[in-house]
Amino acid sequence: MLKARAKWKISKTDARQVEEFANELQVSTLVARLLISRGITDKEHAAAFLHGGTDHVHDPFLLSGMQKAVERIRQALERGEKIRVYGDYDADGVSSTTLMVHLLKQLNATFDYYIPHRVHEGYGLNKPALDLARQQGVQLLITVDTGISAVEEIAYATELGMDVIVTDHHEPPELLPVAYSVINPKKPDCPYPFKSLAGVGVALKLAQALLGRWPEELLEFAAIGTVADLMPLLGENRVIVRQGIKKMQSTKNWGIRSLLDVAGVKLKDVNATHIGFALAPRINASGRLNNADDAVRLLITDSEQEAEHLAYDLDSLNKERQRIVDEMTKQAMAMVEERMSSGLNKVIVLAQVDWNVGVIGIVASKLLDKYYRPTLILGIDKESGMAKGSARSIAGFDLYQALTHCHDLMDHFGGHQAAAGMTLPKENLPELERRLNVLADEWLSPDDFIPILQADLECSLDEVGIDTIQQLDQLGPFGMGNPVPKFVFTDVRCQELRTIGREQQHIKMMLCKGTEEASVALDAIGFNKGTVLPWISSTATLNVLGELSINEWNGVRKPQMMIQDVSVPDVQLFDWRGAAKPENKLQELARCLEQLYGKVQEGRKLPALLTFHPDDKQVRFQLIKSYPVWKVDTATGECIPANDLARGLTWSDVTDVVFYDMPPRLSLLEQAVANAAHAQRWYALFSGKLFDQGTIPSRDMFKTVYGAVQQQGNRAFQGNAFTDVLSRRSGYSKELIQFMLDVFTELGFVRKTAEGFMPVANPVKKELGSSRLFQQRKHSAEVEQTLLYSSAQQLYELLKGCQNQTKPSLEDII
Repeated sequence: MLKARAKWKISKTDARQVEEFANELQVSTLVARLLISRGITDKEHAAAFLHGGTDHVHDPFLLSGMQKAVERIRQALERGEKIRVYGDYDADGVSSTTLMVHLLKQLNATFDYYIPHRVHEGYGLNKPALDLARQQGVQLLITVDTGISAVEEIAYATELGMDVIVTDHHEPPELLPVAYSVINPKKPDCPYPFKSLAGVGVALKLAQALLGRWPEELLEFAAIGTVADLMPLLGENRVIVRQGIKKMQSTKNWGIRSLLDVAGVKLKDVNATHIGFALAPRINASGRLNNADDAVRLLITDSEQEAEHLAYDLDSLNKERQRIVDEMTKQAMAMVEERMSSGLNKVIVLAQVDWNVGVIGIVASKLLDKYYRPTLILGIDKESGMAKGSARSIAGFDLYQALTHCHDLMDHFGGHQAAAGMTLPKENLPELERRLNVLADEWLSPDDFIPILQADLECSLDEVGIDTIQQLDQLGPFGMGNPVPKFVFTDVRCQELRTIGREQQHIKMMLCKGTEEASVALDAIGFNKGTVLPWISSTATLNVLGELSINEWNGVRKPQMMIQDVSVPDVQLFDWRGAAKPENKLQELARCLEQLYGKVQEGRKLPALLTFHPDDKQVRFQLIKSYPVWKVDTATGECIPANDLARGLTWSDVTDVVFYDMPPRLSLLEQAVANAAHAQRWYALFSGKLFDQGTIPSRDMFKTVYGAVQQQGNRAFQGNAFTDVLSRRSGYSKELIQFMLDVFTELGFVRKTAEGFMPVANPVKKELGSSRLFQQRKHSAEVEQTLLYSSAQQLYELLKGCQNQTKPSLEDII
C-alpha cells in the first residue's frame, strides 16, 4: 500500500445533465463535464466563462473614489503638476508601476516613478521617501499595489502639501488613510461587483476611467501582475489575463520579448503558466535581491539592446535567488526536523540572523508544501534586532486575522488569509509563536492538516488523446480560482518506473491499463516525487491524480500526465529473490521506513523478518539483533516472536514483512500471510536452500531401483557400491537413488542392516504417497517451483489470494 499525500475530492457529474449541457453549448462532453464539475451549470454563466470579453467588464466608476481620482489627475495634467507613481517591489507592484508609466506617457503627463528598496526601506510608503518626493517637486502621488494601510505616512504626505491617490487591493484595515482618494474594491463602502482585482487590475481600471475606453495596449502588463499575485482567474481577471496573453503572443514590447527569450519561451506559446513560472520569478528577483527599478526599466524601455541586457541581468539574479532559496530552505527544514523530537507546532515560526528577507516568502511556501502548516519565516537584522518576516497559510487559518490578534507585538503587518508580512523586535518572536499556536488550537482540527487535492473527473486511459487535451484549452487561462483540470486514473499499472533529473529527484512512469503489451499507455512525470519510488513495486496497481498536457519532442506530439499525487490501494510485493546481498536490501528498507515514519522505537515500523528455519546461522547471528524476527511453528503454523525486537509486537499489526527463507510447505506461508492482516508491503527474499528439495522420482524410477534391490535376493549389499553401479547403469544421480532407498526403508520394502540394505520378504503393500519422506520431498519441490521460479506477478497473486482483507475503496486510500 501507499497512502496518498493528500485527500482527493473528486467531482461527480450526472451523465444526462452533461449530455444536455454539451448540446446547449455546442461543446464536447468533456468540456461540459468539466464546467459542471466546477459549478458552472447554467448556459449563460457557461457562455460568459467560455467566450466572455469586454462586454463582461465593469464600469470603472463603480469603484468608490474613482471619480474623484480621475478629476484630480486631469487637473494635474492641465496644470502640468509633477506626478509620482509610488509602487511596490514584487511582480504585481512592478507591473502596476509599468502600466501607470505607459498610461501617463500617453496622457503627456509630467511624471516619474519610485519603488522602495525591499531591504533598506521595506514595504509601502515611508517618510524619507515622501520627504524626497516633496524636495523634488512632486504634487500628486499615486500609489499602486500599496498604501491601504499607510495611515501615518499619508497623513504626513498631506502635511507636506502633496495629494495622495491610493490604488490598492490588499485587505483594508479598520482605519483607512485620509487620502485625496482611496480606490480599493475591498473597501467596505465600495459597490464594485468584482472584489478580486490585483493591484495592477485596480491600476488598469484607473486607466480605463481616464482613457474612456478599454485599454487593450496595457493588458499584457495587467496579465503579468494578475497571474503573478495569484489572483483568481475568474470574472474580470479572466478577461484581463485571456486578452493580455493574446496581446503578449504578438507583443512589440522589447522587455517582454527579451524576458521570454532568456526563459526559453516562444512568443506564440505563451500562456498563464509561463507568466507564473518564467516571467514572474525573474521580475520578482529584481526586487528580492537588488532594486525593482531594473524590472520596471526593462518593461518600459524602447531599446532592444537595453532590454536584452536587463533581461540577462534579471535571469542571472533569478539563478542566484534560486541558490539562496535552496540554501535557506535546507537550513529551515533542518531546524524543523530538530524540533520534531518534541512535537511539531501547528504553526511553524523560524527566524535566523541575516536570512535574506527578499526570499523568505518563497522559503515559507516550500515549508508549507512539505509540512502543511501555517509557516512564518523571518530574517533578523543583527544591528537593529528587528525581525522582518513573510508568512504562508493553509485553509482554515486566516493569517491576517491571526496577526490582527497579535498586533501589539508588531511594528507593521499586512496581507490576507493565505499570505502576510510583518516586522517586529526579535524578543517578541517567542510570544508571537505562542499566541499563533493558541489560535491554531482554537481554529484548526486534525483534518485541517491534511492537504486537499480537488480533482475534476475520474476517467480512463482510453479517453486520453491529443484532441481531448486540446479541448481543455477552452477553459483556460488557468491559475488561481481556475486551476488546470485534474484527472484521476484508477487501477492502472506501471510498465516503466524510474527516477530522472540531475539529482534523481523526479520520477517517470508509463501507465497502462493492464499487462498486455498492446494496452493504452500514457507517459507520466512526477516532479520532486523521487521519494515515492521505493514504495511502488513492479506488480502495483495504482491510483494516480494529475494534469494532462501535450509533450512535443522532435516533431512528435504525445499525451502526457503531470503527476500530483499517487496511491497504491492494495498490499504490494517487492521481488528480492536472487539478491546478492540481502543485508544491504534490509538496511536500505530500514532507512526508507525511518524517512517515512520518523525515528522508530522498539522495532516498530522496522521490517519484520519471517523465518521458517530459525536455527539457520545467518538468521540467528547476523540479523536477529537488527530487526524484529518471527519464526513459524511448523506444527501449528503460528508466527512466534524470535527476538526482543519482536516481543511486545503483534504479528497481525506488522506492515512490512520480509519472507527471509522458504517454508517446508506452502500452507505454512499461506497461513502466515493470512494472519498478517495489516501488512502493506511484502518483500520476497526466500534465501537459502530447502533441506529436502530435488527431483521427484517417477513410479518407473522407483520400480527400477526396487527391481535392482530384489535382484540381490536376500544378500545384503553395501549401499555406496550399489548406488555407484546403479547410477552408472540407470543415469540416475546417487543422491536420488539414496532417496528412493530411504523411502523403501520407511515403507518397509527394504531393511537397513549394518552391512547395507536388503529386501524385506513379503512386505505389506503400501502406496508411495503414504511415505513421509516422499511427501516432504514433493512439498519441497512444489515450494521451490512456486516461490523461486514463478514470475513476480504470479507470486503476488498467490500471496494476495491468502490475505484476509477486502480491497479498500478509493476513499479509504486517499
